[in-house]
Amino acid sequence: MSRSQVISNYESLSVLTEQMREAVMREDWDQLIGLEQQCSRHVAAMKPVDAAAVLDEPSRQIKIQLIKKILADDADIRSRTMEWMGQLQRIIQSNRQEQRLQHKYGGT
Repeated sequence: MSRSQVISNYESLSVLTEQMREAVMREDWDQLIGLEQQCSRHVAAMKPVDAAAVLDEPSRQIKIQLIKKILADDADIRSRTMEWMGQLQRIIQSNRQEQRLQHKYGGT
């Protein structure tokens, strides 16, 4: 596989992770799930190509920069989804407490 194909694969992956980050910022969880599935398929297809490729130094540096951007987007995605998960967990716990109180005291 050509060096340009390897770089193109990483550029495509970078676009996907950026779109995922944007979906998280909009709290568009359905789009995030779809993009995550696309991302997983893309990574699976990239692995054998990437393992077989030998890159020259300029291409290797481009790949490194793309990987750094992908990892930064991934860290932001994880941070924001963890915040959302924490909020969701607090809502669920609050609802459980309310249900227990209603059951215990025969609420309406």
